[in-house]
Amino acid sequence: MGDSQTWTAAPAAAERARSVLAAAWSCAVTADGGREEFVGAHTVGEDGRVVLDVPADSTLLAAAVCAPRGEPSAVLEFADVSPVPVRNRIRARLWMAGWFSVEGERLAFRPTRVVLRQTSGATVVDLDEFAAAAPDPLAMAEAGLLTHLADCHGDAVERLTRLVEPDSLHGAVKVQPIAVDRHGLTLRIERARTHGDVRLTFHQPADTVSQLTERMHILLTRASAASCPRALQRQRTDDDG
Repeated sequence: MGDSQTWTAAPAAAERARSVLAAAWSCAVTADGGREEFVGAHTVGEDGRVVLDVPADSTLLAAAVCAPRGEPSAVLEFADVSPVPVRNRIRARLWMAGWFSVEGERLAFRPTRVVLRQTSGATVVDLDEFAAAAPDPLAMAEAGLLTHLADCHGDAVERLTRLVEPDSLHGAVKVQPIAVDRHGLTLRIERARTHGDVRLTFHQPADTVSQLTERMHILLTRASAASCPRALQRQRTDDDG
């Protein structure tokens, strides 16, 4: 019953922002000293606070030490990149404006504004909601799950297109899994010059990989009972010819 009561079609903006932050490997920082890219240098606290372990010769560290109050303003940028090679692989960007403070040899960042940009547009995330939210439980496993699905189960991906409205598949030349979270799976429909995303929602959230496997089996069972979309039927006929 707990799962069904918390079911939604997609993650809320705060949860999505925390997922981007949790899974990101690199961080771009713009401050008075310029712009620097840090790879594998940040950690994230339970409340979303970011701590950077920067080299001693970093201009950012120098700016923090020399700032009048020891708290330089900065903007942190994180990119959410699809692990599956598709056109336009950036799925979302997360910007955090705020202040750095020096903690020993590290820099702690306190956000004053959080903005999440997705294909649907930009959203200003409430700071209290951001601090209270948790990343999607599948966020750290998503890359491996999607690449495995794309590389080893192309037949299953094609079967899932039976759950997509035929109009969304018009002109499709390739379909790839581009995102998965506890709420559902997103497919990228690629055409010759354009593309679009279609979301298949689970009947209940999946908080573990084993639950995700069960949710996927239910989707595939539904897909097997559905007829093949006409667009793909035509495409398959053309390819055979």
